[in-house]
Amino acid sequence: MPPAYRNKSRHADRIRAALPAALACALALIGEARAAPCAFDEQGEGRVAGIIDARSFRLADGREIKLAGIEPVSAEASRHTGALSAVIAGRDVILRANDDTPDRYGRQTAFAFVAGEDKSVQAALLAQGEAFAAGDIADKDCAAALLAAEAAGRESKKGIWSGTSATKNAESAGDILAGNGRFMLVEGRVLSVRQAGATTYLNFGRNWTRDFAVTISRRMLPSFEAAGMEPKSLENRRIRVRGVIQTRTGPRIELLRPGQLELLAN
Repeated sequence: MPPAYRNKSRHADRIRAALPAALACALALIGEARAAPCAFDEQGEGRVAGIIDARSFRLADGREIKLAGIEPVSAEASRHTGALSAVIAGRDVILRANDDTPDRYGRQTAFAFVAGEDKSVQAALLAQGEAFAAGDIADKDCAAALLAAEAAGRESKKGIWSGTSATKNAESAGDILAGNGRFMLVEGRVLSVRQAGATTYLNFGRNWTRDFAVTISRRMLPSFEAAGMEPKSLENRRIRVRGVIQTRTGPRIELLRPGQLELLAN
């Protein structure tokens, strides 16, 4: 056999040998691309033995799990367990998260998936209007999926969205103030943007000591600018914000991440 032909033959053999590995790699990449949103690393599994509150449950092995990425629709979360029970009671679930470090109460915080299903328990609750998206998930695809599920519940007028009280009007400072210490959604038009020391204020009224406002600390500004939400650009824009209501002078929500702010149609 001529040397040139032998070299070509060996080269072809090497290509054929490499094909299975390359194909497996390609299939793995396709699988990752098609993975369900919020399908982070698996952090265990188990059978649901009991419901603790609207976003927490206990597995048969005793572990307590808190659902990541959502907030209960009521301050009395322990009384609103029916929706979560209907989705997972007595079923096997897979837990997914970036890590399994317990919170200060010893609970494992994770996304839960009922065995055999690719939609998270969180997404199911949001689509039923039985939870709010917390806006605290850094992964963009996961955060977008949670907001989309919440929006589906809102458009279908399910659960809390069957009424008009789920989202507060930024102009109704009294209604917002009544929710001090609670997680809320507030919508309105930004009247002005002001800087005071290391804090940027998005003001929704002219009385800065009484009306509702949103605050962003200087250290958080780069993340909002990177997300296309430079504070000055929000002036005269309608927005929706989510977070825990704090009262210093007037009611406030502090924005710690861009996922807490949504731009609305003017």
